[in-house]
Amino acid sequence: MASLAMAAEKLRDLSQPIDVPLLDATVAAFYGTGSKEERAAADRILQDLQNNPDMWLQVVHILQNTKNLNTKFFALQAIVLSPVLISSLGTSDFHISVHYSIAVVVWGVKFMFVGSGVVLEGVIKYRWNALPVEQRDGMKNYISEVIVQLSSIDSSFRSERLYVNKLNVILVQILKHEWPARWRSFIPDLVAAAKTSETICENCMVILKLLSEEVFDFSRGEMTQQKIKELKQSLNSEFQLIHELCLYVLSASQRPELIRATLSTLHAFLSWIPLGYIFESPLLETLLKFFPMPAYRNLTLQCLTEVAALNFGDFYNLQYVKMYNFFMIQLQAILPPNTNIPEAYAHGSSEEQAFIQNLALFFTSFYKCHIRVLESSPENMSALQLGLDYLISISYVDDTEVFKVCLDYWNSLVLELFEAHHNLDNPAVAVGMMGLQMPLLHGIADGVGSQVLQRRQLYAGPMSKLRMLMICRMAKPEEVLIVEDENGNIVRETLKDNDVLVQYKIMRETLIYLSHLDHEDTEKQMLKKLSKQLSGEDWSWNNLNTLCWAIGSISGSMMEEQCLVLEFIMENRFLVMVIRDLLNLCEITKGKDNKAVIASNIMYVVGQYPRFLRAHWKFLKTVVNKLFEFMHETHPGVQDMACDTFLKIVQKCKRKFVIVQVGENEPFVSELLTSLATTVGDLEPHQIHTFYESVGQMIQAESDPQKRDEYLQRLMELPNQKWAEIIGQARQSVDFLKDQEVIRTVLNILQTNTSVATSLGTYFLSQISLIFLDMLNVYRMYSELISSSIAEGGPYASKTSYVKLLRSVKRETLKLIETFLDKADDQAQIGKQFVPPMMDPVLGDYARNLPDARESEVLSLFATIINKYKAAMIEDVPRIFEAVFQCTLEMITKNFEDYPEHRLKFFSLLRAIAAHCFPALIRLSSQQLKLVMDSIIWAFRHTERNIAETGLNLLLEMLKNFQGSEFCNQFYRQYFLTIEQEIFAVLTDTFHKPGFKLHVLVLQHLFCLVESGALTEPLWDAAAVPYPYPNNGIFVREYTIKLLGTSFPNMTAAEVTLFVNGLFESRNEPSVFKNHIRDFLVQSKEFSAQDNKDLYAEEAAAQREIERQRMLSIPGLIAPNEIQDEMLDS
Repeated sequence: MASLAMAAEKLRDLSQPIDVPLLDATVAAFYGTGSKEERAAADRILQDLQNNPDMWLQVVHILQNTKNLNTKFFALQAIVLSPVLISSLGTSDFHISVHYSIAVVVWGVKFMFVGSGVVLEGVIKYRWNALPVEQRDGMKNYISEVIVQLSSIDSSFRSERLYVNKLNVILVQILKHEWPARWRSFIPDLVAAAKTSETICENCMVILKLLSEEVFDFSRGEMTQQKIKELKQSLNSEFQLIHELCLYVLSASQRPELIRATLSTLHAFLSWIPLGYIFESPLLETLLKFFPMPAYRNLTLQCLTEVAALNFGDFYNLQYVKMYNFFMIQLQAILPPNTNIPEAYAHGSSEEQAFIQNLALFFTSFYKCHIRVLESSPENMSALQLGLDYLISISYVDDTEVFKVCLDYWNSLVLELFEAHHNLDNPAVAVGMMGLQMPLLHGIADGVGSQVLQRRQLYAGPMSKLRMLMICRMAKPEEVLIVEDENGNIVRETLKDNDVLVQYKIMRETLIYLSHLDHEDTEKQMLKKLSKQLSGEDWSWNNLNTLCWAIGSISGSMMEEQCLVLEFIMENRFLVMVIRDLLNLCEITKGKDNKAVIASNIMYVVGQYPRFLRAHWKFLKTVVNKLFEFMHETHPGVQDMACDTFLKIVQKCKRKFVIVQVGENEPFVSELLTSLATTVGDLEPHQIHTFYESVGQMIQAESDPQKRDEYLQRLMELPNQKWAEIIGQARQSVDFLKDQEVIRTVLNILQTNTSVATSLGTYFLSQISLIFLDMLNVYRMYSELISSSIAEGGPYASKTSYVKLLRSVKRETLKLIETFLDKADDQAQIGKQFVPPMMDPVLGDYARNLPDARESEVLSLFATIINKYKAAMIEDVPRIFEAVFQCTLEMITKNFEDYPEHRLKFFSLLRAIAAHCFPALIRLSSQQLKLVMDSIIWAFRHTERNIAETGLNLLLEMLKNFQGSEFCNQFYRQYFLTIEQEIFAVLTDTFHKPGFKLHVLVLQHLFCLVESGALTEPLWDAAAVPYPYPNNGIFVREYTIKLLGTSFPNMTAAEVTLFVNGLFESRNEPSVFKNHIRDFLVQSKEFSAQDNKDLYAEEAAAQREIERQRMLSIPGLIAPNEIQDEMLDS
């Protein structure tokens, strides 16, 4: 320990060259097997060195004099990520202090450099341009020399490979700053060095690949758009030298490692180089020459895939055809057409499996861009059909990633064929869909129609095979709850697999397009496969599942308007046969698991075809009665699925259950209510709630108020009877309500009421009126019980099962009231009847309670009430504010973790008040308003996305409301600068990227406001400013420049001024304003090396909406049970 203490003093003195042997010993102590104290002491020394701003100047000296690989990595880390003082590097004042760790993996051992301090930019990445020229030149020359030295001898190149790779990465980081402006000779120098030695050449290929990836693949969010453009132009202009080097290596070298490195580098380049380098040189022929060689096959195939994915017009069509035909000849020799590809893949080596994966990528890439070229001449047809057969065979491979690649292409091809067929009535669209470059002349429509039909005929064979593929491999839909586990048992699904749901969505869409193209073939294949299930020839759980999921997925795809009646008849005939066969299969099949699988599939299929069920009452009644049978089946998942399917069917067919059908004596709902107790006798409470919600949907469809009330009274007879018993007993002895079984019963009754209220809305009035006051009394009593339990037992009492049960009753009471008021029509008398009685039992109780006993649902209930009754609640806002504001704020502002449910609901309540009762906010005292604004700032500082977004939306509403009020000047004088500073803080700290869109809107509002002249009083403090500003606009410009200049000292004053001026100039152009801020975030280095997709979330949301509108225009793409259309149920 004493020796380490002496070493520390000596090593910390960086005024002279560091003692490398001493550093080696310290690093060895850190990684060694000595005592815990020795390792801790070494760790502190290394941390101090890393945190020293001058440490990086010792790097060259260390690298030259150490042989210890760990010491070399320590030194290199000082270059790449050197933590230094704020004053020397400059980072945002908005950053918070965090712990950081740098992991370096050497020979499979993970070493950690751990320190604590402010996370700062690396010297090269963020400080390079601030260094003197001689230091920059010295560093880049030294790094280059070490790379050449280590890679010139094969033995050192192999043994020091990890070290060389690290140096390569550092060199590329330097290049991003130096090249091309300050290092114009880099590419010629590199190519010249590559020609001196094969090992140097191999490493040069690695450097070129890294450079290409940095510029073309990883540049978004790392560099400004101008810098990316500059680097791309430089790479393009100097590519000839690289191209010649690659061709020379591939033609002259016999060294496998060099050839593989060259092919790997070419793979990185091929997506962006000018096409002439590919098609007007021997490159393509060279690649095809390497394809049959097993050692290079996969790399070559990856290169060919990149070429196949290029699409820049028709100029090189002949070369593409030649390439494809030659490739197919070679492929047949490597992988004969009659090969069972799924079986070969299952038993193949990792290289052989990679080949199949790459083959799928090649075919899909080529066909996406160039399939029309192959279609255009008859001599290419056989090669095209053969390639499609290969791809269909590959699609059966039992590998999710391979299937995703294939599925993505099949979806795009089928969509293209469908849209051409779908748009035949619009010749202009059809011409575009066919990709025909010709003017729309008189009479062309017939020609286009003929070409569309010919193209459909050309693909008829592959499309038929594709239908069978989709049927055999259909993914599981979300509605199916019964699955086969890893032991082969049928169980209830516990977790949803999101990947499977995404795959189902794409497969369903593909099969719908295929069904539109040839419904007859789709039906024929499905019915044939179903008949094999009945006969037992093809019986298996998986086969029946995928078939039924496929049948359910094409629901609604026969709704073409021009032949609606005919298609409706076809769908009816098809469904009659399917449901009949499935019901027969259920009867004849033995075994509980088998029956559970069949039941699951029957329920899924009938749930997907509400239109068919509405049109066939007898079938509908048979299906519903079958569901009632399944509700008595205790196999895991069957009852849940039966209740869910019943609800789905009722939602789409509700009218059918409340009218007297032909041959019936009473409506089905009346018949159902008579036998209600028997039907739900075997169901669990949560299943009964779903059942009651379903019956509520039926009653809601009854137009006669008298009948509706009668049905509701009959439905609620059992829970009301139990409720009356409990309340009667409680009136005799309040202690009766304290029994746990009684509490559970009360909870169950309330949940049943909530389910029915969800369906009935306003029509639930008679039922809730019956229990409302007693319910509030129970609420008050249970609240007192909870408070006394927590007061006596402390915070841990709130975790006991008894208190949790009591709180569940309180929450359900609030949920029931909120559900009813939310679903009820906007009737003022309902608000007057229910809101005043709740003020003390609910609001007063919240204020009086201990924090751990306060229910967050109180906040959401009053947010719902204010959103519902709007300005009518203005007079009640002060009371609401007094009861919940201060006490909730104290709960949630101690940290960012406690009371998470209260946080979001509190800010949602504030937002409702700001949106609908703004005059009540104006009446608040300045102290209270400051509390509101502080809480809003607290909200958008929050790292929980929902809370931050609610806070930002609330802020925007407050800003707009105050702008239009008489207190505009007073409000903005108080809060303008604070809001601007806080928004810039969250905008630039990387923890709040999801709020980027709203941050931009707030800033845009502020800059537009200040330039509009609406603020007539100065925003600056006259006492603190030595001279008055001409106007607020000039003051805010100067303030913003100072704010950002102080926060980002790594940026020059000119850069900051340019950014701020750009904000003011683009304030009225939202997209320009937003892009300007995006560029600033990259330039300031705050968002480098981050996932920046949240900065583009708005554009992604717009694209999703366009896609939804497209899907709505195609019958079947939105499932019938997902379409909210009341006219359907007529």
